[in-house]
Amino acid sequence: MNAATPKTIPDYLDQLRHALRGADPALVQDALYDAEEYLRSELADNPGTDEATLLANIATTYGAPEEVADIYRDTEVQVSKALSPPPKPAQRSALGGFFGVVTDARAWTALFYMLLSMATGIVYFTVVVTGLSLSAGLAVLIIGIPFVILFLGVVRLLSLVEGRLVEVMLGERMPRRPLYAERGLPLMTRIGRMFTDPRTWTTMLYMLLMLPLGIVYFTVAVTLLSVSLGLIAAFVVALAEILGIGMLDVDWYVTLPAMWELPLLLLVGVLGLFLTLHLAKLVGWLHGTLAKHLLVKTAQHA
Repeated sequence: MNAATPKTIPDYLDQLRHALRGADPALVQDALYDAEEYLRSELADNPGTDEATLLANIATTYGAPEEVADIYRDTEVQVSKALSPPPKPAQRSALGGFFGVVTDARAWTALFYMLLSMATGIVYFTVVVTGLSLSAGLAVLIIGIPFVILFLGVVRLLSLVEGRLVEVMLGERMPRRPLYAERGLPLMTRIGRMFTDPRTWTTMLYMLLMLPLGIVYFTVAVTLLSVSLGLIAAFVVALAEILGIGMLDVDWYVTLPAMWELPLLLLVGVLGLFLTLHLAKLVGWLHGTLAKHLLVKTAQHA
């Protein structure tokens, strides 16, 4: 049984949200934003037209909420296939699965995210701490309200940027549109809803957490890569010295590893690189889950 024809834009959005129940929250956010943007634009382009009449006409062009929901679900499947990295070659053994991580593009992008996270964490932490401090200090002044609005806008923009990084590098579906808002409401009501929206505060929490997490990610990634590559480099240099190639040019005494130690250096170094990629992939999955829970609005009305 089809739902009643929506009479207002909020009714249309509620029906669209209901039709998308069970879908990825990021997809729901994108669909709601696109729908409201289109409906508000049509309403502005047709001044004097009754909202209910306009929505009835739009049902034949933009589509009824159920039709739009089906289109978004189908498009999501196609886009996900297009954006997904090439599938890994099938591995028939545990050993092949372990070493096959080197061909997994998601492991490499997750490793790069770990290296990048300290820089982004510093930016996010600085913005949130500075914004909250100045908002509290300017609260008694007239300029306080515009500053708070600007601050919350910057936070939402950074949330969208971080979402794109998470989706591209970690593979977790994140919103591609800003968080939609009912633009027909009075300004102060909209501001109040920004403050009472739990997602505003969980987004700030995420940005504060990104500094310690970024430091840990960066430290672990750099340490593991340095140790692994250092052991491999030590094997190459020591082997060259033993063979008389003379890659070292030093004026002090250098103790070279024994011949029996060389295979151990190479083995530990190579295994360290593969373990680093597996760890990066695990961290990417865990962090993507954290970002999804803190940055994406999950509340949906039935």
